[in-house]
Amino acid sequence: MTAIVLFGSLGLLLLLTVPIGIALGLATLITIISSGVLPLSFLAKELVTSIDSFPLMAVFFFILAGEIMGKGGITERLFNVANSLVGNKTGGFGIATIITCMFFAAISGSGPATVAAIGGVMIPSMVRQGYDVKFATAIVVTAGSLGVIIPPSIPMVIYGAVGNVSVGKLFISGILPGIFVGVMLMAGTYYYSKKKGYTGSNEKTSFSSILKAIWEAKWALLLPVIILGGIYGGIFTPTEAAGVAVVFGLFVGFFLYKELKLKDLPKVLAESALTSATILVIVGIATAFGRLLTIERIPEQIAQTMLSISENPLVIILLINLLLLIIGCFMDTLAAIIIVTPIMLPIAISIGYDPIHFGIIMIVNLAIGFITPPLGVNLFVGSGVSGLPVMTIARATVPFFFIMLMTLVIIIFIPQLSLFLLSFMQ
Repeated sequence: MTAIVLFGSLGLLLLLTVPIGIALGLATLITIISSGVLPLSFLAKELVTSIDSFPLMAVFFFILAGEIMGKGGITERLFNVANSLVGNKTGGFGIATIITCMFFAAISGSGPATVAAIGGVMIPSMVRQGYDVKFATAIVVTAGSLGVIIPPSIPMVIYGAVGNVSVGKLFISGILPGIFVGVMLMAGTYYYSKKKGYTGSNEKTSFSSILKAIWEAKWALLLPVIILGGIYGGIFTPTEAAGVAVVFGLFVGFFLYKELKLKDLPKVLAESALTSATILVIVGIATAFGRLLTIERIPEQIAQTMLSISENPLVIILLINLLLLIIGCFMDTLAAIIIVTPIMLPIAISIGYDPIHFGIIMIVNLAIGFITPPLGVNLFVGSGVSGLPVMTIARATVPFFFIMLMTLVIIIFIPQLSLFLLSFMQ
């Protein structure tokens, strides 16, 4: 009965288009009142204690670092590097955009931040090169999801905190899957561009031009090395690395590239604070929701139900991923990780999946949710940048959706893709 009240009220609130954070909170409150098992103060206490976490500080620092990078002239320099490598190939601008998103993903840790930072520069540039605006927007919106797959990744920090899994190991394990997804998206872009006749620029690629672009972007390219190298080298924790990213970004923007001005800081701080506050609300309420699930032993009931359907690990992992794909359409990624991890992680471990590998599977799966309506956060950010309706962009991303779905299947059944680099760190 508790599960029916909890999920029934949540489903009704979502149908009424109540924001996900508020819907989770109201569903938790309704269930507490109806069951009478917990005091009303439970929700308030969980809201405070759940965000009193050192690892969670990394989320807010990475958001701020991403905003600083976007305003500090780093995006253009990253694109120049990518364009010098592939700009004269078929679909070169589109492929260069995906590479730029991969570079930026290694700085921001956020999907929507990657779309906002890259889209504002690259969508108009691709349109000027003759690309259809729908295709150009679809590339940026889909490649922006790499922001949560390639480390440092905000969802990886949340999964690590909730699942009691090493964030550093998750970061290492996300490198190859992130690159693999990016390469598959580039292959799809090349195929479509060849079909549509999107040729590259007339500029010849030379070793000297590549070196020049890399030299001009050296400080931007150095940041992921500092962040990831510092974590893997044991110099600082992911949270400390996020703080270093902010300081380094400010230094580069103000004193090296000199494109970040004092007058830009209030806007940068306001935007990062707004995003951070939204995440805080979702994380706090989703944690209370998840804690209520655990107290009422709902995860155990769901696990028993799934295992009663089949004991075949293949069937179970496919059911888990189908459920995650559906959840990704309706729920924020961070909220989904907080709620689903306590339910699905024990099941995955019981059928032989490594918790690190399962974390990568979950994050890649939920990254697809960034481009699937009705929630599809990247779709809304892309709409704001390009001016196209959300559903128009969603239709344009369908080929990329199937590419990402195919990469997810490969990541599920080839665990070495996630765990190979980790084997060198044991």
